[in-house]
Amino acid sequence: MLVTLLAFGTSMYGMKFVEQQFFPTSDRPELIIDVTLRQNASFKSTDAVMTQLDTWLATRKEPSYWSTYVGRTAPRFILAFDAATPADNFGQIVVMTGDLAARDALRAAVGDYAKTLPSVDIFAKYLELGPPVGKPVQYRLSGPDPDKVSDLGRDLAAVLAKDKRLDTITQNYSEPARVARVVLDQEKLRQLGLTQTDVAHALYSLFDGYTVTEVRDGKTLIDVVARGSDADRSSVASLQNLQLGNAAGQPIPLISFATLEWTLEQPIIQQRNRLPTVTVKAAVVTKDQPATIATDLQPAIDAFAASLPPGYAVEIGGSVESSAESQAPIVAVVPIMLLIMITLVMVQMQSFRRSFIVLAVAPLGLIGVVAALLFSGAPLGFVAILGVLALVGILIRNSIILVHEIEELQHRGLSQWQAVFGATDSRARPILLTAAAASLALIPISRQVFWGPMAYAMMGGIIVGTLLTLLFVPALYCLVFRVKPEPAT
Repeated sequence: MLVTLLAFGTSMYGMKFVEQQFFPTSDRPELIIDVTLRQNASFKSTDAVMTQLDTWLATRKEPSYWSTYVGRTAPRFILAFDAATPADNFGQIVVMTGDLAARDALRAAVGDYAKTLPSVDIFAKYLELGPPVGKPVQYRLSGPDPDKVSDLGRDLAAVLAKDKRLDTITQNYSEPARVARVVLDQEKLRQLGLTQTDVAHALYSLFDGYTVTEVRDGKTLIDVVARGSDADRSSVASLQNLQLGNAAGQPIPLISFATLEWTLEQPIIQQRNRLPTVTVKAAVVTKDQPATIATDLQPAIDAFAASLPPGYAVEIGGSVESSAESQAPIVAVVPIMLLIMITLVMVQMQSFRRSFIVLAVAPLGLIGVVAALLFSGAPLGFVAILGVLALVGILIRNSIILVHEIEELQHRGLSQWQAVFGATDSRARPILLTAAAASLALIPISRQVFWGPMAYAMMGGIIVGTLLTLLFVPALYCLVFRVKPEPAT
């Protein structure tokens, strides 16, 4: 019992060395390349960068084929695929490689190639098995002033940049875009017989276009859209020459009742809880898990949060937040699960002391779980936690079988010592065979990306739990019921 308790204490200490993980990355051969230009970049600029990437991919041997999307993401071809909001400064490439080795090699090559385009954020990522989060390490900074939030976001990015395990640090508040505002003189507008709707319709027709008719092509109707030429739509000077017609059909120049103002503004102001919020994102370039990096960064983040002005706050996002949200429903039902489990054990054992013996084994399975995860290098993630919960039931079941056998042998007239020894001896074979069958059955899935951590956790817990059932439970029974060895005859 002393050895068992020491091993349990060691495993509790060893938990800090077990990597925490939300969901593992997919083992599919696709590689997703997200390309983000500055916020005020045009569609043509994005298309030029995507063409450059297409040319570079054609020189690589890893891709089998790929699809390029400009201004939007690829269609959602699996459930966990993250479809971003369409934007002129965004593009995405879905690359199909021959195998996982080619996929990993291409990702490293994309990272090196991205350094040649310092003004473009190029992020190569794998498909995710759980809820998509993009760059795994994320922090959100909120406050009342959008400009101040943007400035503080850059300071927060500098804090993350000090960690060498992080790279391609970006934020969703970037440089503002230049805009030209058409300021209308309402009095002149009414004198000329025009309305704001007329002006809006004319501007929309020039830059975006409107449908004037439809042409039938077999069973398909094709819209005929009228809009300004490329030269007119790419130059603000065309606004100065724009003319509108009033109710009388007279052409009226736009500049006769409107002026143009140049200004800078954020193209998109992200808000959370009705506050402007900047999200600072970073990719992990080492094998460390995001949760481990977030734990190491916590002192620096706390110091940064303490230096913020009143009304501004920092909170964690990314995979750490998603993991907490996914585990919250499980944590919520754990008390109910434990209550039902204890009630059933009490009904079966009909004794507080025997119930204590049975339940005492359940947490000790952590010894095998920690040992197996550290030995295999597998992280403790969402799926592994489910395996640990299932392991609790397996250990309690084995303990109930052994304690029940001890009571049965005593009812047959054996002494307490003989009953403990006989029950342990008779139950050893079925318990060992059951544990061996369960452990061997988990070997085929132990090499899978998704189920591997759960398999290692359960195998380690079952093996160690079986030994505890045959060694620790009899010893604890003798201690609780004060069973003494019988004198030799």
